[in-house]
Amino acid sequence: MRIFDPHIHMTSRTTDDYERMAAAGVVALVEPAFWLGQPRTNVGSFVDYFDSLVGWEPFRASQFGIRHHCTIALNPKEANDPRCRPVLEILPRYLAKDGAVAVGEVGYDSMTPEEDSAFASQLALAVEHDLPALVHTPHRDKASGTLRSLAVVAESGIDPGRVVIDHLNEVTVDLVRDTGCWLGFSVYPETKMSPERMVAILRRSGLERVLVNSAADWGRSDPLLTRATGDAMLAAGFSADDVDRVLWRNPVAFYGQSGRLDLSELAEVASTHAGNSILRGGS
Repeated sequence: MRIFDPHIHMTSRTTDDYERMAAAGVVALVEPAFWLGQPRTNVGSFVDYFDSLVGWEPFRASQFGIRHHCTIALNPKEANDPRCRPVLEILPRYLAKDGAVAVGEVGYDSMTPEEDSAFASQLALAVEHDLPALVHTPHRDKASGTLRSLAVVAESGIDPGRVVIDHLNEVTVDLVRDTGCWLGFSVYPETKMSPERMVAILRRSGLERVLVNSAADWGRSDPLLTRATGDAMLAAGFSADDVDRVLWRNPVAFYGQSGRLDLSELAEVASTHAGNSILRGGS
């Protein structure tokens, strides 16, 4: 099983996690810029963070045979802080980096006017830099937040096929399915989505334009839930090719639109590594 986790915050994880992920078949990932939990009070702190996403984390991942890419943005939560708004002015510097494969996470947290403005501005940057966009749907008022996100995407003029609407669930999946946007699901303990719920959605809605991620971060989360979802798919009767489509070919197709994915030699390595892990009794 070869796995590409399209949304995971490795800045918050340990090198032990990288080792476990590699043993489970994860050989590529995308790390979106996000809120670190502690409010940042000046633009310089974002500069240091973005530098880490395009420099240190790719190196750290490479030590375990994992290819690391990132997305860059001012996240929705911090878009409300006037001390953080000037971050929008430095984004073009990082969106030009080879390792940046999308603009994100953008979207809504509390659906404020400030978030409206930052969302629209960053979708415009995605169009200008010819990059896909990763849209975060809010944790509260999920349905209305998803509909509002889709309206902003439509107004922006970006090709919906270059947008993933993330953190979907059973309530919101049908709102996005026929829009042309990609459907993102975060498999996350206790909240968002479980492997079993994910399998039920795949049975009902199909595999097209679906991205499954762990969204693992500084909270209670699990970077191996992509693998757990693949195992659950197989147990439910999906084929190995179905699993490969969801956990590998779909994220490659979406982020490949950036023209910046470097996955040379990884597919063959992934199959061998995951097979050896299973022989050793790995999860």
